Amino acid sequence: MAGGSMSFAEFMNACLYAPGLGYYAAGNRKFGAGGDFVTAPEISPVFSRVVARQVASVLEQLSTPSVLELGAGSGAMAVEIYKKLRELGAAPEKYRVLEVSPDLRERQQRRVAEQLPDDVERFEWIDDIPEAMSGVIVANEVLDALPVERFEMRGVDVLQHRVSTDGDGFVIRSSEAPTVLIEAVRGIESDRGQRLPAGFCSEICIAASDWTARLASSLQQGAIFLFDYGVGRDVYYAPDRDGGWLRCYFRHHVHSDPLVYPGIQDITAWVDFSLVAEAAVAAGAEIGGFVTQAHFLLAGGLDAELHLMQDAPLDEQLELASAVKTLTLPGEMGEHVKCLGLVKGDVRTPDALTMMDITHTL
Repeated sequence: MAGGSMSFAEFMNACLYAPGLGYYAAGNRKFGAGGDFVTAPEISPVFSRVVARQVASVLEQLSTPSVLELGAGSGAMAVEIYKKLRELGAAPEKYRVLEVSPDLRERQQRRVAEQLPDDVERFEWIDDIPEAMSGVIVANEVLDALPVERFEMRGVDVLQHRVSTDGDGFVIRSSEAPTVLIEAVRGIESDRGQRLPAGFCSEICIAASDWTARLASSLQQGAIFLFDYGVGRDVYYAPDRDGGWLRCYFRHHVHSDPLVYPGIQDITAWVDFSLVAEAAVAAGAEIGGFVTQAHFLLAGGLDAELHLMQDAPLDEQLELASAVKTLTLPGEMGEHVKCLGLVKGDVRTPDALTMMDITHTL
């Protein structure tokens, strides 16, 4: 129907979100040891508890606060954040979850019902970003699941990667890029002050601009915490990053072929946080800070959380120590995952955004 091919972004969107068939729309297990990958909330509850401390510091400044979590995965983060907020006396009247996957939404609802039976009514699942809210928005590894366009430079011309068929398999074909993609690439070149080299291949998430702008416009007062694998634009499109940042995950194996296992493997791309920051500022938000996950945790209350565990059994302490290493070490998630913190209204910058702020790299 599309003339024999579709854009890579359309292909990625179908592989991840096609009803009943896409990776996030079907019933396969995705998270944890029995899935395809692990996220910070799955590694240890301590991650979500530190995030909750920062959420609480914002909520206490607002008169009618609420929390919105985007793409809540297994529901582990929602449960732990709410538990910690309740412990701190900062539980919101509404903890909203926006989840596009029917399968994951069902799992999240079941988890909340099992672990927070007395607070179920405070949770609400919604289908779209609210028009207006006051409070905190949290998204962990959501941006990297937005479909990206793949492009390559042929001389100074921009070509779009499209997916077609060859026998029983899929293949990538290059064709003249549409205007929106050409303009996006020219914008990257203009911002970096130089042309991308001939033959250079990478990705751009055009959808991220609109997504971020809608979030920033929705928030009237409060903060947004966006956690994801990513870097600033200068690093993202550096000449030595030819080939891009696309990665696929299947049973904890990482590879770079998005054309195999359609609907069965996860397809993801690191985030150009410069693009996200620009969209947020244009929509009226301010950058509170841009920090690595390690510095977010260290400045956000990790020591206090570990102190609460000092009397735990030895095996639990050893397990926690291993998890903290994964969450904070440079060679693990500590440096690769960043948090872009955005604020709106008369809100103090959360402590977790103040240690080793690298906003200058955006």
